[in-house]
Amino acid sequence: MEMEIKVIKDILQRNEFSADNIRKLAKENKWFLINVMGSPGAGKTSFIKAMINTFKDRFNLAVIEGDVASTIDAEEISKLGVEVLQINTGGACHLVADSINEALLNLNLKKSTVVFIENIGNLICPSSFDLGENMRVVVSSAAEGDDKPYKYPIMFESSDVVVLSKIDVAEIIGFDMEKYIKGLKAIKGDNLKLFGVSFKTLEGLTELESYFSELFNSYFNRK
Repeated sequence: MEMEIKVIKDILQRNEFSADNIRKLAKENKWFLINVMGSPGAGKTSFIKAMINTFKDRFNLAVIEGDVASTIDAEEISKLGVEVLQINTGGACHLVADSINEALLNLNLKKSTVVFIENIGNLICPSSFDLGENMRVVVSSAAEGDDKPYKYPIMFESSDVVVLSKIDVAEIIGFDMEKYIKGLKAIKGDNLKLFGVSFKTLEGLTELESYFSELFNSYFNRK
């Protein structure tokens, strides 16, 4: 047991060292890194595609796609005209800072770039690994149920923004919005930033895009 604890500690320490290097690199180049997390099928790629369609003519954008296998999402992103790099973990349930650091160097990014990092799809592992990001976004879908903040509190606690997707089916499947928000507030309190959207009907997208527009403008225009 002691050996196992030491190995885990060493892994986390190495990851933190790499994450700190990423923060330094991002600060020097004025990059804004967004770690996008959530379950498989929650809408992570849809969120990123919506952000690209909204901001590609206003900001420099790039995407790091994380998957256990395949390049399906990266191929979809590349069609939108932004630089994208695929990371396949071969079974690992989360991305690590070492891989992100290497990806950032291989992307050859311009200064003042928003980098979306789509993490591996699950609500457990990614929350424990710092990627040197500026912000964490958790995409949670109504189709998953209203109990996710109660079952996976660490993931939601570590997030800066929660995007609740597929709200167009919420009423049909009996999604209890009051219960969901109550669970989030128990974790986040007054720091809750929740946006309910449907990437199919576009409901709620205006508010989400306005929030990120203000955020990016503030970050890139500061001295």
